Amino acid sequence: MIKKYYDRDCNLKVLDGKTVAIIGFGSQGHAHAMNLKDSGVNVVVGLRPDSRHVKTAKEYGLKVMSVADAAKAADVVMMLVPDELCADIYYAEVAPHMTKGKALAFAHGLNIHFNLIKPSKDIDVIMIAPKGPGHTVRFQYQEGKGVPSLIAIYQDVTGKAKDVALAYASGIGAGKAGILETTFREETETDLFGEQAVLCGGVTELMKAGFETLVAAGYQPEMAYFECIHEMKLIVDLINKGGFAAMRYSVSNTAEYGDYRTGKRLITDETRKEMAKVLREIQDGTFVSEWMTENKSGKCAKFLATRRIESEHQLEQVGAELRKMMSWLGGEDKLI
Repeated sequence: MIKKYYDRDCNLKVLDGKTVAIIGFGSQGHAHAMNLKDSGVNVVVGLRPDSRHVKTAKEYGLKVMSVADAAKAADVVMMLVPDELCADIYYAEVAPHMTKGKALAFAHGLNIHFNLIKPSKDIDVIMIAPKGPGHTVRFQYQEGKGVPSLIAIYQDVTGKAKDVALAYASGIGAGKAGILETTFREETETDLFGEQAVLCGGVTELMKAGFETLVAAGYQPEMAYFECIHEMKLIVDLINKGGFAAMRYSVSNTAEYGDYRTGKRLITDETRKEMAKVLREIQDGTFVSEWMTENKSGKCAKFLATRRIESEHQLEQVGAELRKMMSWLGGEDKLI
């Protein structure tokens, strides 16, 4: 059974007299920095001098420093930069200032678990990973609520690593919802698998295949988009609120019967074997090695070419036109 903690199990005073450096100010970075600041923690933000986020962070009343200066000033350094950039930033600007007894923190375990970053043996290494996007982490905090968060301990040199992780999680609001204890390995491998096999790779390819099947059979693309892509949100929202059972209760009996009749014809034993292969490629480092090699080239040629090809698919053009008809989405095709 996974261990759960709440605010009553956390001592925010553990961070009294300490400085927390947030490296990066994107979706998670701004939420962590603002929530910790509002919780009374001394926070600095580490950014490149030319970062577009410098002005915003200062407007929020946060102290902005160079990455190196922030790392030097901090007792706890939270790395909230893209996975593929994290190791280079760490070794160039953070590692020289990670002196004995400091804590190095992450919101995702990839760089530690796959040894892209090998921290010195005299510092604590922890994870605090909210299970929600940054804007939700911030909004829920402002509402006096919280987003569930994971914590994990990789190195506990001081004997206080878990106390610091719990205090940090409480400071960003997670203690109001629940803090779950895991490991760097479990968080990293399940996260990558979920993204690839289900949430991003699996679901988008399923929707695209459905769209293409209907269009190839002569149905209008707009109808195919509505039925195979647009309505996905309805189903996911129902599942999110009450699980599969609530979704099946809410849809028609016809839809529920079709669910039982057809689902396993699509997700076959062969599909499950391929999922297991995807998981093995994550576990043995094949995926991360491939992704880092793509980035080391400096051009990400295959990645960017695939992004362009996917953006030009017919379903994107059809969807853009249909979304203009949906006033509740803002009336325009805008990325959120």
